[in-house]
Amino acid sequence: MKIKEFNQLLAEVHSCTICETNLKAGVRPVLQVNPHAKILIAGQAPGSKVHATGIPFDDPSGERLREWMGVNKETFYDSQKIAILPMAFCYPGKGKSGDLPPPSICAETWRNKLLETMPHIQLTLVIGQYALAWHLKNRGKNLTETVKNWSVFGEQVMPLPHPSPRNNIWLKKNPWFEADVIPVLQNRVHKILK
Repeated sequence: MKIKEFNQLLAEVHSCTICETNLKAGVRPVLQVNPHAKILIAGQAPGSKVHATGIPFDDPSGERLREWMGVNKETFYDSQKIAILPMAFCYPGKGKSGDLPPPSICAETWRNKLLETMPHIQLTLVIGQYALAWHLKNRGKNLTETVKNWSVFGEQVMPLPHPSPRNNIWLKKNPWFEADVIPVLQNRVHKILK
C-alpha cells in the first residue's frame, strides 16, 4: 500500500462515526499504526483516561504492559516499531463491572483493512478476551487456559491477560505468568526491535 493510500485510510478511521450514537463520551479513535511496525498490540478498547488524552495505553495498564515487554515509553510510542490496534478505537463507556465491551462493528469495519497495511509484523500480543476471540481461533476454553498454553501459538503470537490493575488478583493466582511467560515475551520483543 502506498503512503498516500495509507494516510487516506487513517484519515477515514479518525473521522469514523459509526458508533457515535452509542458512545456517551463521544467519538475519539485512539490507535497507533504504521506500515513499518514490527510488533502489533491487539488490545480491547481505550479506557476513560486514554479517551481523555488520545494516547494509547496512557494509563496504569500501559505502564504494566511496557514493563512486561521490557520497553520504555519512547520505544513503545514509536509507531515504526510498535503498532497499537484495539478491537474498538473509542472508549465504549462504563458497564456494571468495568468498561463495556468493544463494539464489534469497529473491528468488522476497520481491522482487516488496517492489518493489511502492516506487512512487517513479526509478533502480535493478543490482550484480553475480545482480541483473543478475533486473533486466535484455536484458543483454550478461557483466558487462563489460553495464556497458559502460549507456546502452542508459535513465535509470532503471544496471548496475554489484560495488564489492568483490575487483574491483580488474576496475576496473584497465576504466578507462572510473570515467572515463565514474561521472560519469553521480553526476549522476543528485544530480538525483533534490536
